[in-house]
Amino acid sequence: MTHTEDQVAGLLLAAGGGRRLGGRPKALLEHRGRPLVEYAVGVLRAAGCTRVHVVLGARADAVRERARLDGCVLVDNPEWEHGMGSSLRAGLDSLTGTGARAALVSLVDQPGIGPRAVARVLAAYQDDTSLVSAAYDGVRGHPVLFGAAHWAGVAASATGDRGARAYLKEHEAAITLIECGDVAEPYDIDTEDDLGHLE
Repeated sequence: MTHTEDQVAGLLLAAGGGRRLGGRPKALLEHRGRPLVEYAVGVLRAAGCTRVHVVLGARADAVRERARLDGCVLVDNPEWEHGMGSSLRAGLDSLTGTGARAALVSLVDQPGIGPRAVARVLAAYQDDTSLVSAAYDGVRGHPVLFGAAHWAGVAASATGDRGARAYLKEHEAAITLIECGDVAEPYDIDTEDDLGHLE
């Protein structure tokens, strides 16, 4: 367990175009004075992820320009308009050959999930067969940790906006659920009304 930091890479999905937000990319929404993508990377780092890959899509150039993402591997997803599945595939693909044995996947539009919840999921990593998910009052949510043994299966089933949902449903019995409802709130920033969650 001593090499968790080296073996688990943080994978932040930040490519969405914010369709229901009038086409404002979520990565560029402001939270605590900085772009949301920068805040989300900070959460992964604070939780113990030393390696962070960030999947960009909508207005990727503007995100690169405005957000301080030093030390991150930036992955362009030219197919971001096809939904989260394409971003998950691009992100997992970018980890192939890096020596990472697991990917801790988080979403840019969930700022209520902070380092404590992410650290709990990270701590449950054991090896490349690990499949771990945060839960909120017993309901599966993010982040989700996929050991490398699962990557091919996840990538194969990740289509449209479903991401890994189908894969997780199929492998429900193998998932270690880590309750995080006491330290995090799993709301999404999807609509104008949700913007009130940003600080």
